[in-house]
Amino acid sequence: MKRRSSFVISSIISISMIFCGFALAQEIKPVKLMFPQLEGGKTLMQSLKDRRSSREFSRKALPLQVLSDLLWAACGINRPEIAHRTAPTAMNMQEIDVYAAFADGLYLYDAKENSLIPVVSTDIRELTGKQPFVKDAPLNLVFVADLSKMSNLSDENKDFYAAADTGFMSQNVYLFCASAGLSTVVRGLIDKPALAKAMKLRPDQKIIMAQTVGYSQ
Repeated sequence: MKRRSSFVISSIISISMIFCGFALAQEIKPVKLMFPQLEGGKTLMQSLKDRRSSREFSRKALPLQVLSDLLWAACGINRPEIAHRTAPTAMNMQEIDVYAAFADGLYLYDAKENSLIPVVSTDIRELTGKQPFVKDAPLNLVFVADLSKMSNLSDENKDFYAAADTGFMSQNVYLFCASAGLSTVVRGLIDKPALAKAMKLRPDQKIIMAQTVGYSQ
């Protein structure tokens, strides 16, 4: 009886170690992005001509250089001496954070360090929108307003500026995708409370929109 109990305990410990090891293996790490390529691609006028929304995406992952260029285009720092961005924000509040949801987890784009900071090590892509294609697309961007940076504004103006500033970033993404041969679509049909919970957002953070990016099928 004692031998059987020891066997059971050993089995439980072994199984626990396996699951612990699996959990550790699933932890995501920071991603250092590459310096953006500032040459190549289509001209601005060609990109405007080709700018469009698409809702069909392959599952092909974006190469690191393409991802780096995309995020820099969205709201990267283009004037390092004053830390200003590729997209304007009202009164330079820089209140919009860009999160990137991949199959391996959720990251926060850190423009100053040119890196992705791990947030959640689970696949939450399906929660970033109610359309069926979002769960399989390689990347879903989520634009989140940090209301703590807008404390001097009325609620009405917070909503107005957060929406406007997100629009600038989203259009930057659209133009980059048109230039780089990627597909994209901006989306507002989101269960925001469910997504905010999955993203572990603070009460003073507000989801504005999401945008899917990937290669066409």
